[in-house]
Amino acid sequence: MKNQILFVDDEPHILDGLKRLISDQRKVWNMTFAVGVDAALSKINECEFDVIVSDITMPGKDGFYLLKTIRETPKTKDIPVVILTGLNDTETKKRALDSGATDLLNKPVDREELLARIRNSIRLKSYLDQIKSNNEKLEKTVKERTKDLMKSRLDLILRMGQIYEYRNRDMGSHGIKVACYARVISENLGLEKKLIDKIFIATPLHDIGLIKVPDSILLKKEILTFEEWDLLREHSKLGEEIIAKKIEGISSFYSIGGLGVGYDFDPKSNPLLSMASNIALTHHEWWNGKGYPNGLSKKDIPFESRIVALADAYDELTSKRPYRDAIPEDVALDKIRKSIGVQFDPEIYTGFDKSIEQLSSIRKKFLEEEKGEVKSDG
Repeated sequence: MKNQILFVDDEPHILDGLKRLISDQRKVWNMTFAVGVDAALSKINECEFDVIVSDITMPGKDGFYLLKTIRETPKTKDIPVVILTGLNDTETKKRALDSGATDLLNKPVDREELLARIRNSIRLKSYLDQIKSNNEKLEKTVKERTKDLMKSRLDLILRMGQIYEYRNRDMGSHGIKVACYARVISENLGLEKKLIDKIFIATPLHDIGLIKVPDSILLKKEILTFEEWDLLREHSKLGEEIIAKKIEGISSFYSIGGLGVGYDFDPKSNPLLSMASNIALTHHEWWNGKGYPNGLSKKDIPFESRIVALADAYDELTSKRPYRDAIPEDVALDKIRKSIGVQFDPEIYTGFDKSIEQLSSIRKKFLEEEKGEVKSDG
């Protein structure tokens, strides 16, 4: 089944240029071209699109109006939208991302970059559709099998934690690895099992905000500009927002499901989601107060975030990234030691230090799995 792609611009000759530029993709995509926002909205009502590529600057109803309408409409709110912007128009780019743009593409459009962005957006839409499908299945089974529902919820958390990793294969199950590392560190700190389990389950979502960071930044091999670095840092706040945002219709969901009439679910009242949102927001804060996004220091940083900060740094340093190869473990450990009392809590480091042998073993196991070297028990 062909993917449905919609292109929007107020100038017909630009749409004709795009049509010629990627005409050879008609064998894999059904491409629709709309002149102006009203025509685009009409076509969106008639067809379910997988990706929308739109100019942002248009007379009358512009790309921001289109974005707002798409994001506020339940049927279309998850459609990835790639916005075309001017090369140096930083303010417009930031506003577009804040308004819900999935990705940005500079004009004039480069053919290969356009194709890559659309393909990435198609993959993202596929993953979001899968999550939506999983949620619908959960709704059908919620009254019957509480135990199975809990397992499905945990599985969904893990899958959500991996969404952004599909865009960057170099991440290598980053969220799950950091959760495993955080669990070992927590155990060696002597924490209670209930708290260890909660940290372990909440941690895979720590970088979920990266889903809204453009590929041009996330996959960049060169040094980021100050503006790009500022946008990347936004992933902490975006992650907290994604996890902590109140879900519309949740009261009706619980009522119809027979779980309590008028139950008004607040993510902050759920200890697991509350911890996950705290970790997402504060795992880049530094012990000396020079981290982000809020410049917290010492014990103002949530305890669980101080654990995840060390686990995250260990995996970040010892894993391959678009801009560098993996750093040797001994070099990575030396960097971490030099950051005790600067970036990391000295007390938490004692648990990390006791965990090094276990962390190394876990890391090697993940490397073997990524290379397909782990043999089945059967």
